[in-house]
Amino acid sequence: MTKVVSIIRWIFSWWNGATPGTRFTIMKRGQLVGSDERGNRYFEEKKARKGMIRRRWVMYDGLAEASKVPPEWYGWLHHMVDVPPSEEPPKLKPWELEHRPNMTGTDLAYRPKGSLAATGNRPAATGDYEAWSPENAN
Repeated sequence: MTKVVSIIRWIFSWWNGATPGTRFTIMKRGQLVGSDERGNRYFEEKKARKGMIRRRWVMYDGLAEASKVPPEWYGWLHHMVDVPPSEEPPKLKPWELEHRPNMTGTDLAYRPKGSLAATGNRPAATGDYEAWSPENAN
């Protein structure tokens, strides 16, 4: 890909990362609070606007996909907790699984038995299906 196409993509496509406007806003008004194991970085406004709560942002590492945000950071982004996980990591229960983003559209996506995407081959007909025809409608 050429350099010009990369620059145009960076300027106009929000799904490939933060746009220049978002980066400018975060540099001017935000401060880095922490990052997660996937490389996403989290920011908060330096000071709240009059009568408002402080805004919070995530800058994704790579493709902007909301399911890449782990639950502890999701809670902080949506003001469910006041202290970010970088300062006070949550206590995980022994039964909790590691967070995984949505894998739809990737090689790691769930493909149930019989899915064409699973093997690329259609399963053999079982003989329990008979096609409708107008001659046999009675």
